[in-house]
Amino acid sequence: MPAIKSATRPFLMRVVARTLIPFVRLAFGLQYEGIEKLPKKGAYVLVANHVTNVDALAVAYFVYAKVKRGPHFLAKEGLFRTPVIGWLLRNAGQIPVYRSNYRNDEPLRAARDYLNAGHVITIFPEGTLTRDPNLWPMRGRSGAIRLALETGVPVYYMAQWGSEKVLPQYDSKFRPGFWKKVRIIVGGEVDLDRFRKPNMTNLDVNAATEVVMRKITELVAELRGETPPAELWNPADHGQDKTGNFKKGAK
Repeated sequence: MPAIKSATRPFLMRVVARTLIPFVRLAFGLQYEGIEKLPKKGAYVLVANHVTNVDALAVAYFVYAKVKRGPHFLAKEGLFRTPVIGWLLRNAGQIPVYRSNYRNDEPLRAARDYLNAGHVITIFPEGTLTRDPNLWPMRGRSGAIRLALETGVPVYYMAQWGSEKVLPQYDSKFRPGFWKKVRIIVGGEVDLDRFRKPNMTNLDVNAATEVVMRKITELVAELRGETPPAELWNPADHGQDKTGNFKKGAK
């Protein structure tokens, strides 16, 4: 991985952004609120819900163009093996997530390095697209919150809704349109002080993750104008894999 610098938005990230921003603006219209709740400086972990593969573009555009920070995502390792794209992702400060168990700690080590250099790490805590049949946030995976607790950085939460109209979940039909609104709302910092302790356990991390996902769900409910389910969807309870297209082959 390239040496990590303290620059908020590295040179190559700016080059990639300038190439993608016109496309993003044509693909959908971004609406946002609560941006003043996000720090202009300093390291933090920013978490959001994950509905469709366009989410990353919407959130990256929001963080880069509106918050004026450099978004650093944890992305699937397969993307980094693609010629040219892989090189661009690495040098633009994105972090590969490996599926092989013996390398599972590498993404979090890289993310720590970025946080130590004062950057923002943007993570979808669900780890993949939500499995909830009505697209509500599902149970989160603990890696993102463990990272924040262990490094001592704050966690800020936000929610987005509308990207599913541009690219339906696991659909290959891209339906762009600048009139299609993707709405983002920032909720602020999640109070996790009670979980920050020297003898932190897995139970503490899991409980903190539940708190974060509940906060995100509250914002999604606000965006949708609907009441969320009482319990977060748990893929394990429904025989669903944690990764991959869970709808593939479904009847």
